[in-house]
Amino acid sequence: MNTPVSSMAWIFLCGFIGSFGAVFLKAGAAHLDLKIKSLLKNWRLWFGIGLYLLSSVFFVFGMRRGELSVLYPLVALGYMWTVVWSKVFFGEPLTKSKFIAVGMILVGIAFLGWGSQK
Repeated sequence: MNTPVSSMAWIFLCGFIGSFGAVFLKAGAAHLDLKIKSLLKNWRLWFGIGLYLLSSVFFVFGMRRGELSVLYPLVALGYMWTVVWSKVFFGEPLTKSKFIAVGMILVGIAFLGWGSQK
């Protein structure tokens, strides 16, 4: 079974949207206390949850016609975006170890892609 590019695009979109979900969950967590009323009014938290749900829909669309062993590792590209967004939105440092980790993710995805070819 070959994995169509459209499936890969859906999974890429899933990871991209999911990375924004993580940003809004973190932003919402900064405004969180243990009162129910505060939780219900925390739009950042709810928006993050909504983005994760949306990314799950894209994930399902992507998985319909492709190989799980090829597509699922593409979700890890979301971690790459999360590193970028953590710098942009929260001023977190981009360290050498983070660059190495993202590089390892990209290399691992490339190996899985090559391994799926006949």
